[in-house]
Amino acid sequence: NEPPSVATARFLGEQAEEHCRGRGLSTEVWNKKKIEAMKLAGLLAVNRGSHEEPRFIKIRYQPARRPKNKIALIGKGITFDSGGLSLKPAKSMETMKLDMAGGAAVIATMSCLPKLDLDIEVTGYVPTTDNLPGHNAQKPGDVIRYLNSKTIEVLNTDAEGRLILADALALAAEQKPDSMINLATLTGACVVALGPRVSGLFSNHQPLADALLRCANDTGEKLWQLPLVKEYKDMIKSSIADIKNIGGAHAGAITAALILQEFVGDLPWAHLDIAGPAFAESENSLGPKGGTGFGVRTLVKFLTSL
Repeated sequence: NEPPSVATARFLGEQAEEHCRGRGLSTEVWNKKKIEAMKLAGLLAVNRGSHEEPRFIKIRYQPARRPKNKIALIGKGITFDSGGLSLKPAKSMETMKLDMAGGAAVIATMSCLPKLDLDIEVTGYVPTTDNLPGHNAQKPGDVIRYLNSKTIEVLNTDAEGRLILADALALAAEQKPDSMINLATLTGACVVALGPRVSGLFSNHQPLADALLRCANDTGEKLWQLPLVKEYKDMIKSSIADIKNIGGAHAGAITAALILQEFVGDLPWAHLDIAGPAFAESENSLGPKGGTGFGVRTLVKFLTSL
């Protein structure tokens, strides 16, 4: 809920360091030089228009006992989204401080783990920057090459969340976790489909999807599973790269999920598109206007159920 000029990438890193303390928890906040060394090309590309340096937050929970499971949580941390050179209309920017809600949910979830004494290893990944149309901003037509050698042609700089999540997903996949879950305020299309109270759920592994649906139901958060339609991959084909960062006029939430899927390999993975329920436009029975913390209850329930 802080103004975007306060809640910068640096601020988000500081919050992670402050709140993610305790037995078993360790937090790393990578600066731009480290991000360059780790070749996180998507995060660097989105950050190019900004005066604020990016950060990559990595939080690890290591239990005292031998872990039964190894889980990766990934959250989108766009601290303000102007759309970049593909500039949003002014009205659409008014609440774009919410675009780091997925990252905030991962930080909040990780901060709970020392109190729960779980026998699982959990690593949280939060790539964070703002997305601004500065003089050096990435341009439509640019191509980004990722850690897993996949390339994305950027045709719309306002579809930036998937560009930074791809870095984090590829990095997390290298560690071969038992499950990967990402949260992101990713698409307006998901809000059109499901409204402001329901998150879209996509998964390549039905047992993982079923577990998340149960945990959401138990904790009062609403998820609805949407399909990963293989035929829609044609919509994200590029003539000069492996894929492009936008699909066609339809099924925007699905094509965005299909882009993310390119970076998880064959690992069990779930994507929560929380663009609707992450931010309440007005006071309601669940809480005040503003950030809702959507996803934290579901994730904590899921981790405690393993």
